[in-house]
Amino acid sequence: MWRIGWLTSWCARRKRQEIATVFRGDGVKKTSKFSPENFNPSDGVTILAGRGTYPYLCATRMKEAGVDCSLIASEEADEAIFEIFPEKKRARYNAGQFGKLLRRLEFYGSRYALMAGQIAPKKLFHGLKFDLAALKLLATLRRRNAETIFGAMATEIERRGVQLLDARAFMDDDLASVGFMTKTQYNRQGLDEGISVAKAIAALDVGQGVVERKGTILAVEGFDGTDKMLRRCKEFNTNQKWFIKTSKPSQDFRFDVPVVGLWTLAALAAGGIQAMAVEAKSTILLDREKFLAEADRRCIGIYGYEFCSS
Repeated sequence: MWRIGWLTSWCARRKRQEIATVFRGDGVKKTSKFSPENFNPSDGVTILAGRGTYPYLCATRMKEAGVDCSLIASEEADEAIFEIFPEKKRARYNAGQFGKLLRRLEFYGSRYALMAGQIAPKKLFHGLKFDLAALKLLATLRRRNAETIFGAMATEIERRGVQLLDARAFMDDDLASVGFMTKTQYNRQGLDEGISVAKAIAALDVGQGVVERKGTILAVEGFDGTDKMLRRCKEFNTNQKWFIKTSKPSQDFRFDVPVVGLWTLAALAAGGIQAMAVEAKSTILLDREKFLAEADRRCIGIYGYEFCSS
């Protein structure tokens, strides 16, 4: 009897421990390690979506977690994401219509917002239809680039009582881990030197990636973007090329998360690049399982590194 009673008590304690790992003390499920401590799924999250599959995956995972979510999508956003939101919970805007975005946020009444997906850098300077709110915001900036513009937008959104979440929220399972994540592995000679250069370039706000071979830098990412840099590396007819992607020393993960996907693998293959190193716990591998399987199919090695400034 004593043993049965002890076993019953132990099972009960174990069950309570398991529940505690899933729920906070107030009984609310914590859906991501990147969500705030006081996060409540019923408070609502509005996704501010750019192009690509990232917003779609993020929205899908929010819904699976029981999050009350709504959508404000740029004109570059994929049509597929609209299919998972009812009409009253979705809207589209031009990237220059900041006032429309703010009004829609107010209409939804969400406590949180999350930026996901890309807006092409050239879109910040061409083809935008600036409204009065956008013009006022731009007038406050001495330096105008993606970081300062999105940073100013984030400040104004939060000034209106909407908290902007870390954009890695709900994407925990897609983050890069430490070490080789693929069966395909290559020699890492010179990789540390390449990572240091990538970090230095990122600190200067030039780009967030370089291509290197045994410590020699072959290409640096610029305003033209990652894919074009990778593809032009085809002219370097050599092996053991690594693409290194990094975060900035002062990365604002509310609107600027390093992301790679199947399109990155296609660009690596086109550039004759055999391996890629990404910063662990900071870089999203979109649809990670499928991404890594495709990397192995293409014989491309994917490695996650931890950076130590000392």
